[in-house]
Amino acid sequence: MPDTPIPAALPETSTRPVFDNSYARLPEALFKRLPPTPVSAPRLLKLNSGLARDLGLDPAWLASLAGVAMLAGNHVPPGAEPIAQAYSGHQFGHFSPSLGDGRAILLGEVVTPAGLRRDIQLKGSGPTPFSRRGDGRAALGPVLREYIVAEAMAALGIPTTRALAAVATGEHVFREDALPGAVLTRIAASHIRVGTFQYFAARRDMDSLRALLDHAIARHDPDAARAENPALAFFEGVVARQASLIARWMLVGFIHGVMNTDNCAVSGETIDYGPCAFLDHYHPETVFSSIDHQGRYAFANQPAIAHWNLARLAEALLPLIGEDEAASVDQAKGVLAGFSPAFGAAWRMGLLAKIGLREEAPGDEALIQDLLARMAENEADFTLAFRRLADAAEGKGEAFCSLFADPAAGREWLARWRERVAGEGVTPEARAAAMRAVNPAFIPRNHLVEEAIAAAVERDDLAPFEALVEVLARPFENQPVHERYALPPRPDQRVQATFCGT
Repeated sequence: MPDTPIPAALPETSTRPVFDNSYARLPEALFKRLPPTPVSAPRLLKLNSGLARDLGLDPAWLASLAGVAMLAGNHVPPGAEPIAQAYSGHQFGHFSPSLGDGRAILLGEVVTPAGLRRDIQLKGSGPTPFSRRGDGRAALGPVLREYIVAEAMAALGIPTTRALAAVATGEHVFREDALPGAVLTRIAASHIRVGTFQYFAARRDMDSLRALLDHAIARHDPDAARAENPALAFFEGVVARQASLIARWMLVGFIHGVMNTDNCAVSGETIDYGPCAFLDHYHPETVFSSIDHQGRYAFANQPAIAHWNLARLAEALLPLIGEDEAASVDQAKGVLAGFSPAFGAAWRMGLLAKIGLREEAPGDEALIQDLLARMAENEADFTLAFRRLADAAEGKGEAFCSLFADPAAGREWLARWRERVAGEGVTPEARAAAMRAVNPAFIPRNHLVEEAIAAAVERDDLAPFEALVEVLARPFENQPVHERYALPPRPDQRVQATFCGT
């Protein structure tokens, strides 16, 4: 829509969001109250109409003058109570006691027609008391990256925050260069992080810590309120959700890139798409993040880092688990010990499904590990290898083998795999269909994401962004007309590093 001046007063309308802001009713220590900073020329770039309807919001109103004013931060509608949330975080292993929302404001919460409570947050909405001399703004590129990847993750069935809208601000932000600014409207089950608990534990503010725990339990683990030890039961729920989440990431080749404790949501949703990326050719030590110099958050390290983050949550919760610290430590360790088996089971069963096996049998673990080793040695594309294995289930195996630098490595493994699947009594067509249902044809390939961002930033051309979002909305479907979106990058197209964009 064209740039339009925003009037000082906006007319009331029955289609505006109805807010019910439970977090803003918590003790004031948990946040700072302040409105977003208005922008000069808001322009709607993208509205997620399907998500809007799921939230019970009117897409037509959101695309209106009043709606865009809200999405840009130029107007706070009645009922919203904008706040910046406080939290700490271990960043690359080093504790930062005071982080918080430095460039985001939680506008409020809505309750969906399905009865689900969801946050509406504006990212890039101006400075807050947590900005630490930052400008509080977001550049267009990172906003579009988060929109693309978050919505792709949702289509892949992976728990994630969502993107409701992207709005251009008509202003520039200054990083290494002057860049067009934008605001992302992010939807989340909540924005409570491991670092949120750390913030109050580090300050020994037990009243706020208890209030935060009670709120998080009510929001994410209501059954824990009736448990003998609610704090421990809550921790158990977070551990289970993170184990499942990390396995799901890795089954599609996703690398978060910056798994700090302030980027670990207790809801079990993927949050904060900064220097994230998807594997092209498979290697367990792959790193894309430009700031991860030691490979702390490499692809294969993600389960261990999740475990480490959960240990930090356990430390923050110890005073609420029990008065006897030694006993609380033992109880928390007992719960945390369940992470590795839970992750391992989800990862193993997911891989079995990816190679078309319905039931686990002796030797399957070795078969899977041999495949991964051969893929790493031969630079086989992670996504296409599993997708083309579905074709091999129907007798068309040469495309699978051609992904390996040495096709013989693929053929040797394929012969063993065919011998294994032959004993399951499943028709080739049924096996292939089941495999295609869990192995996407389309992921947000890094070179395509960068291509879409460059077109928008450099030429104000959103067509590549729109096309990519449309293809990624149906990741498991064959889309022959969009074949190029399924192909790995040429050597000259490979993305070697991704950036946070803060």
